[in-house]
Order: sequence, then structure tokens, then C-alpha cells
Amino acid sequence: MIRIGVVVGSTRPGRKAEAVATWVRDIAAQRGDATAELVDLADHALPHLNTPLPPSMAPSGDPAVRRWAARIAAFDAYVFVTPEYNHSVPGVLKDAIDYLYREWRNKAAGLVSYGVHGGTRAAEHLRLALSQVEVADVRSQVSLSLVTDFVDFTEFRPAPTQAKAVGEMLDQVVAWAGALRVLRAR
Repeated sequence: MIRIGVVVGSTRPGRKAEAVATWVRDIAAQRGDATAELVDLADHALPHLNTPLPPSMAPSGDPAVRRWAARIAAFDAYVFVTPEYNHSVPGVLKDAIDYLYREWRNKAAGLVSYGVHGGTRAAEHLRLALSQVEVADVRSQVSLSLVTDFVDFTEFRPAPTQAKAVGEMLDQVVAWAGALRVLRAR
């Protein structure tokens, strides 16, 4: 069974990421080949990135970062739910990725983004950051529009076709996570 962490990538008051992540988790829960849990950045009081060396050279000794590392290490794969802020991901999500290396390495990830234009620019930035920590992001992604998948830009009501897109993305995440087990076992 593949363990998927659905990362709530925003801590901003009034965020929509939690509702979107819960929706993704609930779709994943209907599968027989994976389990999914919410991983909310709001539950991890990470400081701004403050380490003198990259985590691949020297893991952080900060207790908050060590708790974050333990949480992330428990999963085989991830689905990152991110809004698009100024054509990129929220800083808190970038820091959460940058604090770790070994815990991310050789795992798979799917992306769910949202914004006026579906959050696609944030997703592309996220792909670049994930590649540096050796996360294999899958091709299928879910792009939610604040115009068509939210009522008045606030209440999350995805178009019916979006659930199918989540399923296709999860199919790829599960397949890649299974294939990468060989590398993680080394």
C-alpha cells in the first residue's frame, strides 16, 4: 500500500488549500492501492530557512524541523496543493521543501494548483524545486481555476471533470511511488 501525504501548501488566513487538500484526500481514500493523510504546514511552525549548510550536507538540528522531517519521511509519495502567489508558490511551502533532502529523495509527487489561471505558474516553480530534492513529479496535474472551480472566488466547488483529473494524477503517483521503492530501499 502506497502512503501519500497530501501537503496543504498555504498557511495564509482564509486559505483555500485546506478545502482542496481535503477533497484530494477524500478521492484518494476511495482507492484500494493507497492511503492518504493531510500534512498541513499550519501544524508545523517552521522558521524561515536559516541553516548554514544545505540539508543534503547537514540535516537541521532544530526540533521543529526534525518533527517536520519525521512527518515527511513516513510517506512514499505526496500530492502538493498550492495556490499561486505572485506567479509562484507560497514561501512557507518553499521553505518546507528546502529544509529537507533525504526525506524527499526518490519519492513521487503529484501537483494540484489553483489560482485565477489555475495556478500553473506555481506548479512549474514547484516542479523545479522538487527536482532538486530528487522528487519525481508526475506529468498529470490538476489546475483549479478560482473563476470556474470556486464560487465568488471563495467557496470550493470543483467542476465534475476535476475529480477525474485527480484520479488520473493519483494513478501516476501510485505507479511512480511503487517503482521508486527499489531506489528508496538502497
